Order: sequence, then C-alpha cells, then structure tokens
Amino acid sequence: MSRIRILPENLANQIAAGEVVERPASVVKELLENAIDAGGGRITIQVEGDGTRLIRVIDDGSGMDQDDVLLCLERHATSKIASLAELGAIRSLGFRGEAVPSIASVARLRITSRPADHTLGTQVDLRFGKLLKVHEMGSSPGTSFEVTDLFGNVPARKKFLKSTRTELAHIEEVVKNYALSRPELGLNYVVDGREVLQLPAGIDTFRSRVERILGKTAGALVEVDRQAPGGAEPGVFGYLLPPDAPASAKLRIFVNGRAIHDRLVTHAVSEGLQNFLMKGRGPGGVIFLTMGLESVDVNVHPTKQEVRFHKPPVVHQAVVAAVQAAMAGYQQTLKQEIFRTPSVGTGTPQVGAIHSAKSYGATYGGPLSSVQEPLPLFKTAPLSRSAVSGRNSDFLSVQRGLGEEVVPGIEKEHAQSSTVSREEIVPRPGGLRYLGQVLDTYLLCATENGLLAVDQHAAHERLLFEALKKQFAGKKIIRQTLLFPKVIECSLEEIQILKQYAEEIGALGVEIEDFGGNSHVVKAVPAVLGRSPVEEVMAGIFARFAEGGSGKGGVRAEEVLSDMACKAAIKAGQSLTPREAEALLEEMQRADIFSHCPHGRPVAKSFTGQDIKKWFYRG
Repeated sequence: MSRIRILPENLANQIAAGEVVERPASVVKELLENAIDAGGGRITIQVEGDGTRLIRVIDDGSGMDQDDVLLCLERHATSKIASLAELGAIRSLGFRGEAVPSIASVARLRITSRPADHTLGTQVDLRFGKLLKVHEMGSSPGTSFEVTDLFGNVPARKKFLKSTRTELAHIEEVVKNYALSRPELGLNYVVDGREVLQLPAGIDTFRSRVERILGKTAGALVEVDRQAPGGAEPGVFGYLLPPDAPASAKLRIFVNGRAIHDRLVTHAVSEGLQNFLMKGRGPGGVIFLTMGLESVDVNVHPTKQEVRFHKPPVVHQAVVAAVQAAMAGYQQTLKQEIFRTPSVGTGTPQVGAIHSAKSYGATYGGPLSSVQEPLPLFKTAPLSRSAVSGRNSDFLSVQRGLGEEVVPGIEKEHAQSSTVSREEIVPRPGGLRYLGQVLDTYLLCATENGLLAVDQHAAHERLLFEALKKQFAGKKIIRQTLLFPKVIECSLEEIQILKQYAEEIGALGVEIEDFGGNSHVVKAVPAVLGRSPVEEVMAGIFARFAEGGSGKGGVRAEEVLSDMACKAAIKAGQSLTPREAEALLEEMQRADIFSHCPHGRPVAKSFTGQDIKKWFYRG
C-alpha cells in the first residue's frame, strides 16, 4: 500500500490557512485587499471582541454574481492573473486565490454580493469549509464578507493568540496601512460598535492622510520627494517624522501601493538619517516607492508582506539619497522658522542676524540706553581680553585648530575691541534676541513667537562635525605635530587596523609609523584634539575602526569625526560670554546643517507664546 496520499481538500485548506491566516488581522488584510482590488471607494470594517467573534468587511466595489461567489471559494481561483507573464508584473494586491478558501476553512463565513447591474444579490453561508446554503436576496451593490467564530475548529491556534488589545492593535495597523497607501479611499473602522477611525473618500492628499493617521505624532513632517529622471531608478516620496520624534514612532513602507516589511529600505532610511537619530532609535514616518512592475517580485511571501527587488543596491541608494535631500531641505525650513530670514531685496532689514551697537545705530538710529539689562538669572558678564585668555581659551583654541570655518566671528570681534559691554549686543527687531545663559549650558533667546533654548554643546558639536567632514573629504584635516613623539604599544588587532585603514586614519590627521615589534610612534594628531592624551586619541580611533568589520572604513571614519567634534566642542557647564554666545548663534544661522548633534540630540527647542501661556493657565 502506498504511503504517500493526497490530502483531503479541507485539510489542505487548513494547512494553507496556517500560512495565510496567522491572526484576525490577517483576515482583515486579505478582505481589505479584495475590496480594494474590486474597486471599492468606501469600505467599512467592523470588528467585535479580538476579531475572532466577528470581522465584517463591506465595500461598494464591482460585486460578484452567483457563479463568481461560488468560484471564489475554490483554491487558486482568481480574476487577477491568467498567465505566467502577468505573474511577473502584478498590479493587484491579491492574486493567488487562496485567501477566501483559507479563511472559510477555519471560520464561519457569510458572503453577500451583488454587481451594480443585477437586481438581486447572492448570499452564501459556510461552516468551517462546508457549504451550507446558497440563495438570492436583495442587497446593496458591492460585497460583504462576514467572518465569525474564527479558529473555532482549531482551538490550538486560538489559544496562541495574544490579548484582545494586542490583536486589535494589529488590525488597526492593517487598516491604517491601506488608508495611507490610498488617500482617496474612504474607510470606516468600528470596534464593538465604537467608531475608531473614519476617513472621507476623495478628499485627502497623501500629506493630509498621513497627518490624519499619525495625529499629534506628525508634528513637523519632513517631506521626501525624489523622482529619478526617465524612471531609471525607483521614485521615492513620503513623509518622515523629525529625528527627535517619540521613540515609539514606526516606519511604514509601501512599494507600488503595497504595505511591506523590508530591512533593505529600513536600513536605507536609517542611513539617510545618520548623525540625526539617537542611538537605539529607528526612523518613523511613511515611505512610498514606485517602480516598474517587472523590477519587484511580490510572490515571495505567503502573506505578501515581503518583496524581492531586482536591483537592491539601486533601491538602497535611491532611498538614501532621497532621505538625505529631504533632511537638507528640512534644515532650511527650520532655519526659516527659527531665524525668520526673508528673501533679499525686499527693502526690509534681514531678520535674525545679530549686530553690534555700531551697525544697529547706523541702521535704526535708536538710542542704546533703551536696551534693558537682563535678569540676574542669566550669565551676562562683559567680555574682556582677560576672559578670552582665561576660562574660554579652550573654546577659542578649537576655532584656531579648524581655521575660521566654524565660528569665525568670535576672534574677529575680539581683535577689534578689548572690552565689549552687554548693551552692544542688540539684534534687529524680529529676529533672535539673546537673553543669556541658563545653567551654563543653554542659550536662551527671545523670538517673534516665544522662546528658543539652544544646547551650546550640541550646537557647537554639529558645527565642528560638519567642518571636520569637509576637511576629511578634502584630506585637509589640520594636524598638530607633537613636540615629543609618543610611542605606544599596539595589540595584534590594532596593528591590523592600522594596516587595513591606513588611508582613512591618515586622513583623520594622525601620523603614525611602525617603530619595531608591536611599538608604533605617533608623530601628529588632529589639531582639535591637541590637548587630549595621545593614548586616549588612539584608543578612540581603534575602538571605532574595530566596529563593524571590513569594508566600513568610511563609516567608521565619520564616527571618529563625531567623537572628535564631541570632545572639542564647548562643554555643558562652561560659561560663555555674550559675544561668544552670539557668535555661536550666528554660525548656526549660516550653517547648512545644524538641527541635531552627530549623536542625534536636538540642538534647539522652541516654546511658542501659546505654550508659555499654558504653563501659567492663560491659554
């Protein structure tokens, strides 16, 4: 007797259901996809309990006649593809014809459907894969799928479901994904008779739909928009949450309107946000990729939640470039909001620039005596040469190490005047007005609409980092030759790093030579780290290049630059004179990138007048 036999149809359907129907959210996903493929413009999703009690999906799409209703219950019955060629260029969300029979095999299912040109509709009842009743009845155009007692015949599957709250969260995520992918779609999501989500049809744009779905989390969205000329590369558009958005924010990815999970795209977005995201945080927002149907294979996962790209490196590069360009635009938007810089040639003085008393008087003719003294809470000691040569000498030495690329205004101002009083620092009306230093760490400024707090260390660190990156790219990082070269003992791993990354380490401003055995002699270090012990400098470089293995030299070098900027920047708790603070703010205004330090911490935080009113219950 043969040991190999054909499985009964109902058992085969239940096995298929194990792949397609993982949980109630899987049922909602498959039925939603069918409704969208049927041309539904308004779709209602009703759920009771955790989804095992009832899932009802109603659409106003094309509907099915009696023959099609019965055929859709057969495995691999579909209206969406008919040939092998069509399988390589799938336009629809569903295409396998497995969803309905798989759902029917593990639940009670009622299907009611009517095409618009038919007088009567068809209703079919099934119980765990067994057809019970077929009859005609009056119904609205479109289709209704009603799933009850899900997993009623497979209690082991039901036992492994999570809490009601968790299962409903998964269902809501599915609904939101398809709401985002098609902003023209009207969706009504109801749980236990309570309306959770109601989205109008034909009104929303992509941006307004994203704002509706993300709600308060949306904040100031970073717009991504990169369309490759001629369609040679995938188009990338969408909206990302700011880097300092809540850590719970998640990234949703869509390829040709299909919601997917993809490590490649997630990694590309993270790489595009490098030096903006804090460690341990991932990107959040919505990214849409559009590409030729032949460039992506969607038939690689039972639930169609993963895809395979024909040219993964091209996709990765396109996403990275799109996100980087979006962040560059975001910097300009922030600069406009913070510094309020209008276009040139309007006849209006430039808002946001900070000027001395001489330029203020020449422009406005206003009396200096009208400037009020700041409150004693802030550090506003007058600037003098003794102050420059004393407590702030480290800060100024950093500028000398980098040339005049980071905060050039400081030394120029010092060279012109030996003593500058607080009254001389007067901004033009409408821009930032520096108030003082709080806790020797934060620069507090008055804006047109409220207050701005600037983290002096984070701000200076980002400016130094960007300057160092430019110097590294041009192999022009300034070195400081050691008066007494330092001999260090290196481990075998460190010696290998010196050999493998010799070019990158040299470009970082380190001059090191073999001294025999495990000994190496360091003859020069980056000028910005000239005050740090040589052993500490080299230990940091070795630690960074030891991370990540081979082929990562450029990335590791950038992380070394980040460490260098952090060590050389103004420290929290370091007192700054008004002139130094003003110079730092001026350089922020001139910088192309300034919003976050290289480790992802925000540089500035705004408080609007409305926020301040709420603090005192005046809102």
